[in-house]
Amino acid sequence: MSEFLLLNDIQQIVENLSDVSNQFSGKTVLLTGGRGFLGRYFMEIFNFLNEKVLKDKVKVIVLDNLITSGKEGAEIPIYKNIEFINHNVIKKISLDKPVDFIIHAAGIASPYYYRAYPLETLEVAIKGTQNMLELAESNSAKLTFFSSSEIYGDPDQKNIPTKESYRGNVSCSGPRACYDESKRVGETLCNIYHNLKGICTNTIRPFNVFGPGMQETDYRVLPNFTSRIKGNIPLQIYGTGNQTRTFCYITDAMEGFIRVILNGVPGEAYNIGNPEPELSVIELIEKIELILGKKVQYHKVDYPDSYPADEPNRRCPDIQKAKIQIKYKPKIDIDEGLKRYINWSDRVYTGKQ
Repeated sequence: MSEFLLLNDIQQIVENLSDVSNQFSGKTVLLTGGRGFLGRYFMEIFNFLNEKVLKDKVKVIVLDNLITSGKEGAEIPIYKNIEFINHNVIKKISLDKPVDFIIHAAGIASPYYYRAYPLETLEVAIKGTQNMLELAESNSAKLTFFSSSEIYGDPDQKNIPTKESYRGNVSCSGPRACYDESKRVGETLCNIYHNLKGICTNTIRPFNVFGPGMQETDYRVLPNFTSRIKGNIPLQIYGTGNQTRTFCYITDAMEGFIRVILNGVPGEAYNIGNPEPELSVIELIEKIELILGKKVQYHKVDYPDSYPADEPNRRCPDIQKAKIQIKYKPKIDIDEGLKRYINWSDRVYTGKQ
């Protein structure tokens, strides 16, 4: 077990999936972005399934070019039945074995990094997705594409919580456009290949997933805050601090992802997240203060050039579709999730960004 993951969290995910995980028995999975935050969890889950659950092992081929994986992702564990290949998905790949499932989780998801690498962000979500769809076609495999809640842009108030049917309010030229629009095109490609070529595809739209394993230099809100707290540095709030989000702990998110991969209705997109509570950035800090038992210093600043402005004012998922179709239901509340994450980050982060 990698040091950055909590064993009880992996066990909890696998226990929550006990009704469906045998569908991986004897199958082969291709996982892109396998050394990113979510990809590392997939690797640990598949290894745990092979060691403790599956009689016929699942074989996993992991692709990643390690550009944004950080030091955590660069430390590649050696597991039976899991093969790692250093590969950029914008280039085609030939495999010497057929695959049954393709989990396309490669992407540049941190606003800091997609601001720095806009063309690469576009390429992995568009060209990379098309390459994986062509591989799915040649293997008659099921493909699951990791999109983003950012494809909704900045929804109007009547579309919050946001359903999968909402078409979005997105700028094609804003500072987040390289990420938002590339994910939208990736979804379009999945729909075309499903409708035109009969490929079994699903799209996952994650909403603010957090937990152990997030890089300290990820630059998203929770790693940013907890690193500064560890270093006794005042927090910086970008903008007004009134923008709201809901947060989904990693065990709930991974369960939802795998339920989509195994049982998602072909051609459908699913919101995976926790719809409550919806917290402002200021309210999130207050939650952290309660857990720490102390006041946290912070001040508001303008968006730095390295971080894209134009944030959505609110982001909250409607998950009724996932509840009904794949039996998805979040179990970890924000207080428990924050406790687990903060305890882990206090042990692992240096406080130096």
